Amino acid sequence: MKAASLEQVRSSIDQIDRKIVALVTERETWVREAARFKTTRSEVEAPARVEQVIAKVRSLAEDSGGSPEVVERLYRAMIAAFIDLEHAERNRSAQHPTEEE
Repeated sequence: MKAASLEQVRSSIDQIDRKIVALVTERETWVREAARFKTTRSEVEAPARVEQVIAKVRSLAEDSGGSPEVVERLYRAMIAAFIDLEHAERNRSAQHPTEEE
């Protein structure tokens, strides 16, 4: 793929960013759902699961011709942010239990 201009490159990156944000938002929805099933900090942080996901996405990057190192760094940052979100969800739920609980 060769771009005719920097503007074309930036436009393509902007389109990809829209897709990435939509997918991250979808992932967040599922992370919030997962938080409902976790009762301890260790279940939220789940280091073995983190490493399983990292191995999977590194492999996907390699298969796609991407950089496994870049993908790993992105995923580690994203997972850390989602772990923080899950802790916040758990804390919020603990402070404001629903009528179902």
